[in-house]
Amino acid sequence: MAGAPDERGPGPAAGEPLQQQHVGCQVFPEQLAQGKPQQGFLTSFFTDNQKCHLMLLKTLETNPYVKLLLDAMKHSGCAVSKERHFSCEDCNGNVSGGFDASVSQIVLCQNNIRNQAHMNRVVTHELIHAFDHCRAHVDWFNNIRHLACSEVRAANLSGDCSLLNEIFRLHFGLKQHHQTCVRDRAILSILAVRNISREVAQKAVDEVFESCFNDHEPFGRIPHNQTYAKYAHRDFQNRHRYYSNI
Repeated sequence: MAGAPDERGPGPAAGEPLQQQHVGCQVFPEQLAQGKPQQGFLTSFFTDNQKCHLMLLKTLETNPYVKLLLDAMKHSGCAVSKERHFSCEDCNGNVSGGFDASVSQIVLCQNNIRNQAHMNRVVTHELIHAFDHCRAHVDWFNNIRHLACSEVRAANLSGDCSLLNEIFRLHFGLKQHHQTCVRDRAILSILAVRNISREVAQKAVDEVFESCFNDHEPFGRIPHNQTYAKYAHRDFQNRHRYYSNI
């Protein structure tokens, strides 16, 4: 599982091992329950769950980062369904979302996602993990370098390290600050879902950083804001229109 500390692609192959599910159950406790908790009539309006689903729908329909990733997933043979591949749930701690590779589903933490902009970033971050799961044989549970690579890509390409977000965190003004932010966010994401030391997480990030930071698929560039993401989406669509005519 990959997760975002601050802030689950199609189903698994037959016989795929469901390893380390205890991690997911600790972070997303509703995964332990059979079905969803029942809600009373008076609390059925504008609950966290309903607000989560409304924000998710808006993100899927309007956010350029997400629209590009959905197109890329479909083009790679891993079309995403809102009903099958997203789940709004209560989560422990400060986790805002995660990609559960054992069932290929994105979990959105309805009790921790604060607003539409936050939802946009979380869905983008987790869809990058889903895209990596679709296109590569990622060993999420046994190879810390694989997890680290996807976390570097998610931090780099999701807009999480945009200048505006970093200013809100009171982090700015450093040389090569984007790279520093990506490293730090990747390490935090690993620590959110793995019971390892910061030193081990940092070593894994350092070992894969250069190659994974420079892997910009499917964007083709680092989309620093929504305008960049719109251009990247246009270029992605034109790229495949061109290839289809060769």
